Amino acid sequence: MMRSWPVIVAMFLALGGLSAVAGYEMAPQATQWREIDWPFPRDGWPAGRAFRCGVAECGAEVEVYLRPKLGFCNCDSGVADDDEVDRVSDVDMISPRFVPLKAGDVVDVAEMRGRIRAYDLDGTRTAVGIAVSHRCDLMAVAAQGGADAARVQRATLRLLESREIGAWMAAAMEGR
Repeated sequence: MMRSWPVIVAMFLALGGLSAVAGYEMAPQATQWREIDWPFPRDGWPAGRAFRCGVAECGAEVEVYLRPKLGFCNCDSGVADDDEVDRVSDVDMISPRFVPLKAGDVVDVAEMRGRIRAYDLDGTRTAVGIAVSHRCDLMAVAAQGGADAARVQRATLRLLESREIGAWMAAAMEGR
């Protein structure tokens, strides 16, 4: 029995060390982003996840909101155009008055293709809308910040490229 203690202690330390490393790797850039409560009223879709990054970390206060909309995408063409991004990305939940700054671009997020578009909200804040699809399902992403649209977009894409968020988005799109 005494001989098994070193093995048990070694296993315990190894598992504890691995879980600590895995936890660190799974945090969405823990030094930058912190998860916040979903700030919007309930609608026809389930609440998603929301994150905030502060001025010191992102150069401006940036909030990102993401949620799956299962069965809500064109199964053949995916997210086809900017009008669709305007309709489905949830930017209208931030402000009903959003004005596109320019035409959107194609974007790949978590192995899903779609479009990204920048908006002016009120002359002091900008927003970014992203809609990406997988099969017939849609991931809607909206972000807002007090910085220029390019900075809000870069910060948002850094969050979406994190391992934890990519894994969560993939699982959410599978209905898990």
